[in-house]
Amino acid sequence: MSTSSQFRLLVQRRFAPFFATQFLGALNDNVFRNGFLILATFQGVLVFGMNHSQLANIAGALFILPFVILSATAGQIADKYEKSRLIRLIKLLEIALMAIAAVAFVAGSYALLLFVLFLMGCQSTLFGPVKYAYLPQQLDDTELVGGNALVEAGTYVAIILGLIIGGLTVGFNPDNPALVAGCLLGFSVAGYVASRQVPITRAVDPELRISLNAWRETWRIVGYAREEKSVFLSILGISWFWFFGSAMTLQLPAYTLDFLRGDEFITTLLLATFAVGIGIGSLLCERLSGHRIEIGLVPFGSIGLTVFAVDLYFAQATPHAIPVDDVAGFLARPGTWRLLFDLTMLGAFGGFYSVPLYALIQQRSERRHLSRIIAANNIINALFMVAASLLSIAVLSAGFTIPELFVILAILNALVAIYIYSLVPEFLMRFLAWIAITVIYRLRPTGTGNIPAEGPAVVVCNHVSYMDPVILGGSVQRPMRFVMYYRIFQTPLLRHFFRQAKAIPIASAREDEALMESAFEQIDAELAAGNIVCIFPEGGLTPDGEVQRFRPGIERIIERRPVPVIPVALCRLWGSWFSRRRDGGLRKIPGRLFARVPVHFGAAVAPADATADKLELLVRTLRGDER
Repeated sequence: MSTSSQFRLLVQRRFAPFFATQFLGALNDNVFRNGFLILATFQGVLVFGMNHSQLANIAGALFILPFVILSATAGQIADKYEKSRLIRLIKLLEIALMAIAAVAFVAGSYALLLFVLFLMGCQSTLFGPVKYAYLPQQLDDTELVGGNALVEAGTYVAIILGLIIGGLTVGFNPDNPALVAGCLLGFSVAGYVASRQVPITRAVDPELRISLNAWRETWRIVGYAREEKSVFLSILGISWFWFFGSAMTLQLPAYTLDFLRGDEFITTLLLATFAVGIGIGSLLCERLSGHRIEIGLVPFGSIGLTVFAVDLYFAQATPHAIPVDDVAGFLARPGTWRLLFDLTMLGAFGGFYSVPLYALIQQRSERRHLSRIIAANNIINALFMVAASLLSIAVLSAGFTIPELFVILAILNALVAIYIYSLVPEFLMRFLAWIAITVIYRLRPTGTGNIPAEGPAVVVCNHVSYMDPVILGGSVQRPMRFVMYYRIFQTPLLRHFFRQAKAIPIASAREDEALMESAFEQIDAELAAGNIVCIFPEGGLTPDGEVQRFRPGIERIIERRPVPVIPVALCRLWGSWFSRRRDGGLRKIPGRLFARVPVHFGAAVAPADATADKLELLVRTLRGDER
């Protein structure tokens, strides 16, 4: 596993030109969109009879409409053709669109600007599948989180600069937007120059025949995304974030005008604050996840989104009576710093939420279909963003205020999170594991490379505390099926979670022979499906901290299904929270809270050598004196 900083990628040709290209593209998009919306909002322009609030939501929907109708074709193109050439062609298209936009700004043609906004959505639709499919072809799995974090952070730094440049160039002289027009042309040309250094990235499916039937192809690529449940639900999770984020940010110009009584510079400050938060959260993902794809951050992110969206309501629930003339006056007003903190934290938790999901899609998707799966993601994202615009329009038209809309979004976010994590308990399991290894304990896993990247295996481990499955789950990238005592499996409230996590209940032959036989059948079925099964051969928690005798059930498992066996030793957990005391009871908090916990993964043992006695000896050796 790589432990190098993600920032080293910024000096490597396989990443740096691509990063600069996408950064300048995102910058240009936001200079254009923010300049257009601020000009329309604060100049009191009516476009086709729409006021500033309606125009913001319609403009958002218009930009992402092409993602619905063109993503299927874009995904096919990205899989069929070499990517560096596609990137250059797409950047040439951007130059042409920015030339039209420059003319429209100077001429004051707002209807033409709306049309260019739609065409920019088309250009972004073409770039999206290339952008996210490029990364896993140039980066290895240990670099995916860092690479995605840099792309997300860079995108939002570009958003910040785009907001600032778009707002300042329009606000500097609203009657003569030649400055914003010049910036659009300059950034598009610079993006093309950067794209010429992107290294050749081969086509993954050059024999693909492109279908122009967008409806049929859309269903086909959504089918590719649905092949792996965790990938499809990650797409739904990302789409929900776009729903939530777009519904929030689209309201900020009107929120500034109607509630904060501010101007375009304050709108820019609010949007920049949100973008700074996402950049910070994205960059922190690699450090918090230990240079790997840690989906446990996703529930953490969703909790933060709900909490700070609710607090945003309380930060400014009613309109200010007195307008504010400048940013300095706004910052001096009571409640401003709370509002800015809420927006920053919303962005940061959004970064925790979205970066691991993008990396998970790239890692677990079939490589030959990856661009089309990214296209499916874009289609679903677009539908959710359109729905966000429609919901916002409906809620505001029904008489709710913008702060009340923030609360509605917070409640919906909590409900969506509960639903997704009930469908895929791996997310919640990884969250609990992440909490355990970053807050409750300080995990020190070694030898994790002995876990096979794919294919079946059995993990055998000493059993010290009830936290052992969480700790093991947090140490290994692949999900494991844990064999557990049936009475624990039947614990009220936790039973559904254990069942969704595909835990395998077992009993002794004396207690329930039929259940024991059923457990061995389930273990064999999981191994046949290529999964990892973890068992604790001692049969229960250690009463004294020592490794107990391994029972022969492991031999029966391997005799029926010869697979590699990986011995694992948990160290320094005796005396910790939820390990046993010598009198048989459980230790409570603090119980060596925050203890350093080594987890040693040994070399795989061949099936022919995997006896209970030998595995017990290996686990004892791995543990050593670290009881």
